[in-house]
Amino acid sequence: MQIDRILRTKGPTVATVSPSATIGDAARDLARHGVGALVVSSDGERIEGILSERDIARGVGLHGAEILTRRVDELMTRDVATCSMRDTVDQLAEIMTTRRVRHLPVVHDGRLAGIVSIGDVVKNRLDELQIEAQTLHEYILTGR
Repeated sequence: MQIDRILRTKGPTVATVSPSATIGDAARDLARHGVGALVVSSDGERIEGILSERDIARGVGLHGAEILTRRVDELMTRDVATCSMRDTVDQLAEIMTTRRVRHLPVVHDGRLAGIVSIGDVVKNRLDELQIEAQTLHEYILTGR
């Protein structure tokens, strides 16, 4: 399955944060949106970085609570792995595993078009397995 189908189901909404926002503000945004990562973008279209819960936890571990007053662009990951609408779920799973990331922004025509999480990948795979199991069960019962 291609990523465009996942985005049609979940929608293109992406929680973003300005690079000049504080880490404390970003942490509140993560909680408010119920997400594990924010795409860092000044304009909502161009990806400047990504900030995850993991980044914040590491920042607190290294710098203590003081990290909450620092800017997002001081802590964000700048080398962001992305994907396209035509990529497959299997390709995303490989990128996520290799890069050890849980969120991949989707880029279309050079602009931010959505985000896919490891949860989306797992849900997709479970849905595929359920369909396969149902098909096999029907085949066994009916012979067709």
